[in-house]
Amino acid sequence: VKVKIPFGNKYLDAIFSVPEKKSTYGVILTHGAGGDMNYPHLVSLAAYLASHGVLCLRFTCKGLNIVYRSKAFKAVVEYLKLSDDYKLSGVFLAGRSMGSRAAASVIRHLSQEDDDDFIQGLICLSYPLHRPKLQSKLRDEDLLFIRCPVLFVSGSADEMCEKQLLEGVASKMKAPKKIHWIDKANHGMAVKGRTTDDVMEEINTQVFSWLRENIELEHK
Repeated sequence: VKVKIPFGNKYLDAIFSVPEKKSTYGVILTHGAGGDMNYPHLVSLAAYLASHGVLCLRFTCKGLNIVYRSKAFKAVVEYLKLSDDYKLSGVFLAGRSMGSRAAASVIRHLSQEDDDDFIQGLICLSYPLHRPKLQSKLRDEDLLFIRCPVLFVSGSADEMCEKQLLEGVASKMKAPKKIHWIDKANHGMAVKGRTTDDVMEEINTQVFSWLRENIELEHK
C-alpha cells in the first residue's frame, strides 16, 4: 500500500507491506545514504516480514544530513503511531547503513522525551560505525544511550564497521544487544561465492527470529 507521509511542507514516499492477518507489531525500515526504499535488501526484508505476520513500513528520505534524516524518521514514527488503519502496540525501528544511524538517533531522542513503550527495539543493518579507514572516530554516541533491545546485522568484512570495534561498543551498551555477523560480507552485504538472495535469506531469518524473541519477551 503506497502512502505519502507529511514531513514539514513536503511528503515522504512510503510503502506498507501488510500481513494477511492483523499485525500488532510493525517495523519501520529505511535505506542508507544512497538509494531509496526500493533498495533490494529492504524490499526483500519487508516482504519476508509481512509474509511472517509483521507489518513493515518502508520509506524514502533523500538527503545526506543525519539530523534531517532523523527528523524524517521521527515524522514516520509519529504517523504510524497515530494511524487508524494499523493500530499497533509497538514498532521496531530499522535501517540500513545511514538509515540505522538515523533510527538510533530517533530512539535516543524519543526516549528522552516520553516514556511510552511504542518503540520496542532497533535493528541496524550494516551500521556505519566509522568512515572507511577512519577507525578513530566512532559513531557510537546514540548507541550508548539506548535502552531498548538492539540487533546488529553486519558483514565481518565491512569496511565501515570493523568487527572488534563494534564488539567493543556493544560491550559498553546498556541495552540488551545481539550481533549477527554475515561471514565475509562487505558493507553492501556482498559475499564472494554467495548469491544476493542467499545472503538476504540469512539476514531476513535472523531479523525475524530476533523480532519474535523480543515480541515474546514483551508478552511474558
